Amino acid sequence: MSGSLFVISAPSGAGKTSLVHALLNINPQIDLSVSYTTRQPRAGEVDGKDYRFVSREQFLSMAQRGEFLESAEVYGNLYGTSQSWITQENAKDRDILLEIDWQGAAQVRKLFPQCVSLFILPPSIEALEQRLKGRGKDDAAVIEKRMAAAREDVSHVSEFDYVIINDNLNEALRELNAVVLSARLRGSRQLARHQQLINQLQTSEK
Repeated sequence: MSGSLFVISAPSGAGKTSLVHALLNINPQIDLSVSYTTRQPRAGEVDGKDYRFVSREQFLSMAQRGEFLESAEVYGNLYGTSQSWITQENAKDRDILLEIDWQGAAQVRKLFPQCVSLFILPPSIEALEQRLKGRGKDDAAVIEKRMAAAREDVSHVSEFDYVIINDNLNEALRELNAVVLSARLRGSRQLARHQQLINQLQTSEK
C-alpha cells in the first residue's frame, strides 16, 4: 500500500504557505515534509517543525551520501528533502506534500514520475507585488529581485499537472483539497486498500 506524493510550487507572494497550512488543517491524511536548510531560523520558527536547521557542512555531507530526494540553493541557502522519510511515510499509506520550488519539483518528477504536481498563481502581477510589499520585511531592491524571480518561476508553470489561481483562499483551498482527494481515490490505491472488501463482493453468492 502506498500514499501519494504531492509537489506544490509557486512564486514568492502567491500565498502558497497559507494555502498549505489551511490544507493540513482540514485534511488529516496528508503530512508536510519538513525540509533541511542551512539558513538561520527566523523569529518564531521551530527546528523540526518549520525546517530542520543544519550547518552547511552537515548538509553537504548528507547530499554526498545521497540522502536528499531533491536539493537546491535559494538566495545563498541550501534546501533539501529527505528521501528515506518520504518512502517510509508513503509505505504507511500516508500522503506527503512537498512545498518546493520549480527546480526541486523537476528533480522529484524524475525520481517519482507518479507524483502529483501543482502550481499556485497569484490573481495578477499587481496582487503579487502588493503581497510582497505588504509583508513589510524587504526593501524595494529585494522586492524587485523577488519579482524577477517570480517571472522566472511562472515560466515553468506548464510543467505542472494542476494550476490553481489563489485569488480567494477558501476557493483555492477547495480546489487543492479536491486534487488531493481524487488522488486518494485512484483505482490502484483503492484496490490495495480495500482488497478484502472487493474479494468478498466478487465471491459472495445470493
